[in-house]
Amino acid sequence: MKIDSNAVRRRLDELEKELGSEELLQDRERFKKCSKEHSYLSEVFAVSSERNKLSQQIEDNKNLLKTEADPEFVSMIEEEIPLLESQLEAISQNLSDLLIPPSDDDDCATILELRAGAGGQEAALFVADCVRMYQLYAAKMGWKVEPLSATPSDLGGFKEYVMICSGKNAWRLLRHEAGTHRVQRVPDTEAQGRVHTSTITVAALQEVPEDSDEFFIPEQDLRMEATRSSGAGGQHVNTTDSAVRITHIPTGIAVFCQEERSQHKNKDRAMRLIRAKVKEIEERKRKEEVDTLRQQQVGTGDRSEKIRTYNFSQNRVTDHRLNMTRYDLDRVINGELEPFSRGLVAYFQKLQQTTTSFPWVLE
Repeated sequence: MKIDSNAVRRRLDELEKELGSEELLQDRERFKKCSKEHSYLSEVFAVSSERNKLSQQIEDNKNLLKTEADPEFVSMIEEEIPLLESQLEAISQNLSDLLIPPSDDDDCATILELRAGAGGQEAALFVADCVRMYQLYAAKMGWKVEPLSATPSDLGGFKEYVMICSGKNAWRLLRHEAGTHRVQRVPDTEAQGRVHTSTITVAALQEVPEDSDEFFIPEQDLRMEATRSSGAGGQHVNTTDSAVRITHIPTGIAVFCQEERSQHKNKDRAMRLIRAKVKEIEERKRKEEVDTLRQQQVGTGDRSEKIRTYNFSQNRVTDHRLNMTRYDLDRVINGELEPFSRGLVAYFQKLQQTTTSFPWVLE
């Protein structure tokens, strides 16, 4: 797939002229749309230009090989060509990812809810590993991460952990993490060195802004209870009713939050999760896809259900939707998730049979 760089440049010039007009500054929605398109096209133009530059450099080097007589210089060129071709392959993949049509929801803040499934304490420990993995991935992507709630396990893991990731393309790249994640490794608690299989479930929800005009929860639909915090935390724990449990009465969804010492802050955190969960239920009802919250996303957490498998003894990670296996689990667990997340964006676009309809794309 080729890009008409001149057409992209012309559109960028049009957008820059429009963004500088007084009239556009009065229209916030239009200004936001133009700014987003300008940012997107600027990235496409830069990546396309870099790809063209690398292609030309490879062609020039190959032509040099036909005429160059100096053995030392020939050797240098022969060593450089594979490196340039590797760079070209990577940047071409980057461009292909960029050409997947952007969505208005791409930059939405994303709530990740991780829960231990089959495997007891080992599953809880793997929740902690995945929390760290997503936090490191977020740091690489420049996203902000905010914990919402956590339920620690006895051995230092988490029975449940909820956090929000916000930033450019957060929803675009994290939404397909939802499902059952399976881990195969020798637990620290295993004395005989046997490999165990455990699972965790991940739900990915769009955060709903409190002032959203499209989604509103009436006060009478909520029941709030103040309770005392429990667990480790020093003298302050259990001395005040700072923990909050909020129940959405029509659906029965309940959220408990005790991370903050302030009841008001815990209420705010719990409401953010309630809004996201209730919105998901409403959307799923409209689409008639499932009857219960997150059923399609996370399943039951049974070992037979899985979207991705992490095998530590073989340093292997497999995404079963993409049929992609990589032998760099040590890097993936340290936040190198982009090959999977970008591959999944392309995979689900293909499933939905959406097509690229940009006038500056030359087939």
